[in-house]
Amino acid sequence: MILSARSRYAQNPIEEEDIVADGLVKKGKNVVRLNRGDPPVYFPTPKYIINAYISALREAKTFYSRAEGAHMLVEAVQKRYRRMYGINASEDSIIVTQGVSEALGFINSALINDGDSAVIFKPYYPLYVPLLKIYGGNPIMGSYNEASGWGIDSEKLSRMLKALPKSRARRAKYLLITNPSNPTGTVLSRRVLKEIIDIANEHSLLIVSDEIYDEITYNGARFTSVGELAKGVPHIILNGASKDFDATGFRIGFMLVPEHDKTSMAIKEKLADYAKARLSVNTPAQYAVAAAMSNESEHRKAIRSMVRGIADRANFATRLIAENSLFEVVEPNGAFYIFPKVDLKKIGFKSDAEFVDRLLKEEYVQLTRGSGFGAPSHIRIVALPPKDILGYAINKINEFCNRHSRSTGP
Repeated sequence: MILSARSRYAQNPIEEEDIVADGLVKKGKNVVRLNRGDPPVYFPTPKYIINAYISALREAKTFYSRAEGAHMLVEAVQKRYRRMYGINASEDSIIVTQGVSEALGFINSALINDGDSAVIFKPYYPLYVPLLKIYGGNPIMGSYNEASGWGIDSEKLSRMLKALPKSRARRAKYLLITNPSNPTGTVLSRRVLKEIIDIANEHSLLIVSDEIYDEITYNGARFTSVGELAKGVPHIILNGASKDFDATGFRIGFMLVPEHDKTSMAIKEKLADYAKARLSVNTPAQYAVAAAMSNESEHRKAIRSMVRGIADRANFATRLIAENSLFEVVEPNGAFYIFPKVDLKKIGFKSDAEFVDRLLKEEYVQLTRGSGFGAPSHIRIVALPPKDILGYAINKINEFCNRHSRSTGP
């Protein structure tokens, strides 16, 4: 067998129905794709960012840049975190990556030996678990609590970690949180975040916080970066240009390792080694993002406009979904996803995967199955399209559910 055993983990549920959807489009069907969180499709990347990219190209910034990240971008990240969160990160604390996915690959490769573990909360971003398993690790599964609005029960987390066999507890390397959350749209409160930090510190777990949606909050939610509260506690912050700067295709991410304890210093040095091993991130894109990040006035206008649009669409779609008794849904207050639970029994489906597949083939609406996020019986809806498209798609979802509900009725 030519393929490695670990290659079986290379999968992404978000894209698994793309071949079916593409085939339907070729047949002339109008497929509404609500599976991929790609803001520029509906909120074009702001012109000031596009112009910064064009300027970088015209200035011939097409060479290999510094492996850990172009100085201009690293300095822009430093200023952003100092301004927004009071975090003073040194230059060597920042590693620029090809999106957060590469950052997670670096982290797992640097930390995980075969048989090591990481604490991951369900529902999770679908690449967290495969990227851990590819490097020989195994997840220790915690859970967000749907009944409490997808929050984290810190007492339950503490009990779970204390109950781990000592041999496994010793091999647990990090605790990963997503704030705001993909797929639930939850923003963790400052109190809960502090409790999680304290628990991780008690169990000698490195904290990894994916904060890629940190400026996309609404409905009164207030975001707190882990770096504001984890002073003296080893942690890594993951972020990038994809969401806040509406530039997914640029593939610019970055990691911050702000602390200077022995553990943090060892981690940042090894992450820099991984950056050098892959040579460079897209150079003109780095200079474009650096210029965009430094242009505070233009960014404020762009992000406020985008967040207003996202909030309006997410709230609209959530209300429509909630009107159907076959769904239970928690209102999101961050990112741009809706993650309802489906009463599969009432509509005669064995799984959320079957629901998503049949919906696509019958109504030409593409969603993502919740089991791909570790939450069976759920579906993820991307609330980025305009309200007329969202309304049309949700109407199709309701028609689909009602039709199958009648066919399985008494």
